[in-house]
Amino acid sequence: MRRDPSVFVIGEDVRAGAFGYTMGMVAEFGEERIINTPISESGFCGAALGAAMHGLRPVVDLKISSFMYVALDPIVNGAAKVRYMFGGQTKVPLVYLCRSGASGNNAAQHSDNLYPLLINSPGLKVVTPADAYDMKGLLKTAIRDDDPVAVLATVRGTSAMVPEEDYTIPLGQGALKRTGKDVTIVAVMNLVTEALSAAGELEKEGISVEVVDPRTLVPLDRDLILASVAKTGRVVIADDSPRSCGFAAEVAALVAEEVLDALKAPIRRVTRLNVPIPYSTPMENLVLPSREKILTAVRETVSSPRRGQT
Repeated sequence: MRRDPSVFVIGEDVRAGAFGYTMGMVAEFGEERIINTPISESGFCGAALGAAMHGLRPVVDLKISSFMYVALDPIVNGAAKVRYMFGGQTKVPLVYLCRSGASGNNAAQHSDNLYPLLINSPGLKVVTPADAYDMKGLLKTAIRDDDPVAVLATVRGTSAMVPEEDYTIPLGQGALKRTGKDVTIVAVMNLVTEALSAAGELEKEGISVEVVDPRTLVPLDRDLILASVAKTGRVVIADDSPRSCGFAAEVAALVAEEVLDALKAPIRRVTRLNVPIPYSTPMENLVLPSREKILTAVRETVSSPRRGQT
């Protein structure tokens, strides 16, 4: 915001700094650039769309991704499509920022990950940082982008060394978080941390695991994923969303279409069950993907007979 006066933040309780994103910012930038709104996600998302079309760069604080449901029309039917509908004559530099996922005992209406829905909304870019370093670099890139970008911050994110200086991370550039030779884990958001932890445990068993973090789902670093799977011949996809029609299913299809002959074992998916998230901790743990479920999937794929053998 110091760099670009066209950037402003709009959302519920942003002046108070709810969740810490905007803590103290109203003192520096004033109420004209830190705008509190009523509880009307559809209303302030629509206002932000209009502002973006007229040269400003709104950052919409939606708090949690489940609140996007009531604003899908201005997001999916508006911001994602306007540039195409106008033949490129207008830009829509707009960021939707929210925490996403299940943080524990928040039950069905506050625990969703909406990225499967958002990646099926052509015209919308989708960013899923797994840690603080990636969050800073990707958020800066998203704000400077001329298209609408949804930035989903994991509610179970991890700390990381974050440089004070300015830096950006290109959209569409995944990260190889760990190198290995026996199996690839493609993991999203909080499951990157779980995958890395599982990889450390599996190393003690003589299993060498490579961990790929796409970082952005749209655009997707297809080349990084395919190169890793082609090298290891095995893949486990860890995706914190329902199993049906999710990101894991898309990656599985990509791998099957492009590097099927390189596979030594069936593709494995570790996802949520296809049910709403329960309040009960034991039931929530049953539904959600986890480190333990990743460990099981990797062990199964490594012990599977080579494809074509019995």
